[in-house]
Amino acid sequence: MKNKKYDAIVIGAGHNGLTSAAYLAKSGLDVLVVEKNDYIGGAAVSRELHDGWLYSNCSYVCSLLRQSIHRDLDLTRHGLMIVPYSGTTNFSLDGNYIAEYGDHAMQYREVLRHSRRDADALHRYEADLMRFAKLIRHFLLRTPADPTSFKPRDIGEMIFMAKKFAGMGEEQVYEFIRFMTMSAGDFLDEYFENDLVKALFSTSSIIGTALGVYSPGTAYVLLHHVMGDVDGAVGAWGLARGGMGAISNAIAGALKEHGGEILTNAPVQQIIVKNGSTKGVALENGDEIYADIVVSNLDPKRTFTKIMDKNDIPADLHKKAENFKIRGSSGKVNIALTGKPDFPSLPEGHMLRNGSFQFLDSMERMEKAYDDWKHGRWSSDPFIEMTQSSVWDPTLASPGHYFVSCFIQYCPADVEGGWTPEKRDAFGKTVIDQICNYSPNFRDLIAHMEIRTPFEIENEIGLTEGNIFQGELTIDQLMFNRPFPGYSQYRGPVKGMYMCGSGTHPGGGVSSACGANSAREILMDLKRPNIVPEDDVDE
Repeated sequence: MKNKKYDAIVIGAGHNGLTSAAYLAKSGLDVLVVEKNDYIGGAAVSRELHDGWLYSNCSYVCSLLRQSIHRDLDLTRHGLMIVPYSGTTNFSLDGNYIAEYGDHAMQYREVLRHSRRDADALHRYEADLMRFAKLIRHFLLRTPADPTSFKPRDIGEMIFMAKKFAGMGEEQVYEFIRFMTMSAGDFLDEYFENDLVKALFSTSSIIGTALGVYSPGTAYVLLHHVMGDVDGAVGAWGLARGGMGAISNAIAGALKEHGGEILTNAPVQQIIVKNGSTKGVALENGDEIYADIVVSNLDPKRTFTKIMDKNDIPADLHKKAENFKIRGSSGKVNIALTGKPDFPSLPEGHMLRNGSFQFLDSMERMEKAYDDWKHGRWSSDPFIEMTQSSVWDPTLASPGHYFVSCFIQYCPADVEGGWTPEKRDAFGKTVIDQICNYSPNFRDLIAHMEIRTPFEIENEIGLTEGNIFQGELTIDQLMFNRPFPGYSQYRGPVKGMYMCGSGTHPGGGVSSACGANSAREILMDLKRPNIVPEDDVDE
């Protein structure tokens, strides 16, 4: 391998890096993926961290994976199966609850229990949100236009965008522009009056985001989480059978099918640049591997401040990378249970007992949880989304045992005095105490816990500050601004260098869109036929 020169090297075996590599290999290129860990998948990984339980210890649910990529790479043949799961229940401390269902009639009746006015507003809310989601979905598998360019392709892309917006009608265009700058709280206030209803629908707006429910821009984050689909149901969520690593393993299978290679335990120290062009990568062990194309699946900050020599890139780009917003705000607690937790608020035998759960019942509590993060503390009253993965996927635990994945907002990347094992454990205790407020027997069922603050996530996976989206999804970091103006089309500052991670358009989530889009640009530069889909939205 040391003496072999590849056509392309992809840095990082996360799902986007594997996707980019798979398409390049499918086109006939000789491709190598280098990965610093001894396993592949990055944040989309399944690991047996406790005997008998399989953990999706970072990303934990699936919806945003583009179906055209799924079909194109034949991921089902490579073992990928997405299992839909039932709705989410949000509990209140007084024993009340509200559930989110995929069926509109059931959702109407559920909201009606809390407010007739809100139930009557539900259809309008869902229709407006889905109208915006269907608009954005057209651009997920397209390279953003450079609005300063007069190249025919950029002009054509601007015309494509203009036609999609024009199809909405003048009033809806105004509403969409307004929506993009709104907070989720203000958006929901226009439809609903009941605080528990608003709390249920607001949670997607803060997932992985260093903002609160009343911060401008969080309405788009809410939208970002409903743009996916499972089996054609837009906005639905599912679980990858075998854990989220099944997605990465399936894409890796497609890569290997077309002759691609993966090298693990191979952390990259630097991208080699000579005379303004990439020549390969230098590994931390001193080995050098050569290729004229190098694709970084790392986040933009890490790419341009860690593995590229400052002298090889423009000074303004280094400054942009340093200033890139990539603040960590999320933690994970993964738990192996010896039995199924009880939630007394739910009737015995109710289908909701098999779903996922959320714990924060008001917009005020949501905002106060964010206040703690702003002062460098993990939330004392945290928002938690707990997914009972093994209920729907029995491959994760033996019969009678359960695996639950808990996603927590908010948890800062740095705390006063720095993270220590004692502080990490105290954060985990806060999470368990919160769950026990709603499930009294939960603590007694715990066989093993894995507690992950942004510190652990960054050090293991390489996500700066543990930011799950490789950069915040605010309007100044979307479309042609992602990751930076002038670098939104997946090309780096030197010839042969590209980006494919979630720090590029369309952003975070296990979608594979960033990886596919970057592969299309590489093939275009090589003047090879395009084999990457550009739109998978039914009109």
